[in-house]
Amino acid sequence: MEGRRYQIKTQRDSFSLDATTFEHNGKHYLIWAQNLSEKKHGTGLLISEMENPTTLKGPEVVLTEPDFSWEKMKYNVNEGPAVIKRNGKVFVTYSASATNHNYCIGLLSIDEGANLLEASNWYKSPAPVFSTNEEVKRFGPGHNSFTTSEDGETVILIYHARDYKEIIGNELSDPNRATRARVVEWTETGFPDFLQQSGD
Repeated sequence: MEGRRYQIKTQRDSFSLDATTFEHNGKHYLIWAQNLSEKKHGTGLLISEMENPTTLKGPEVVLTEPDFSWEKMKYNVNEGPAVIKRNGKVFVTYSASATNHNYCIGLLSIDEGANLLEASNWYKSPAPVFSTNEEVKRFGPGHNSFTTSEDGETVILIYHARDYKEIIGNELSDPNRATRARVVEWTETGFPDFLQQSGD
């Protein structure tokens, strides 16, 4: 049996991708990447409450656009959002820059009791939280998701990366981004720490 595909209409008539849904305090939300060309940026992340599985209730709020230099390497990109809730906060990871060795993961966070549709309530990390590490042959990690191990508690980061830096041709045409996984550790302040492990 074929899976059903749904299309959700947004207020902006532009390129969009990477939509993900999550539930919080009895409400369902959609976060996605969309071309915000009216501001002369590339893709940014938007959030909206959902009326039902195929309809946005609105408003559609811009959570992040490429602001920092590490988000604007070759291309202005914020894409691939993934949501995890823990320690009284909602965390959103996202990927930034071109999908070469500059590709990396940024982090947004908000207190779980705050209004998710108020952009000023979100904190954006000023540096990537996971990026290229030549020593372990991790180049351009990004576009992650989260799952848990068999214990239902240990958070696992799933992402893709290459084991080499130099790419022949356009990075989007290079097929060698392999899937990887690692345990997510947590800081004393309750934030995810993707770097505590020495390798991949």
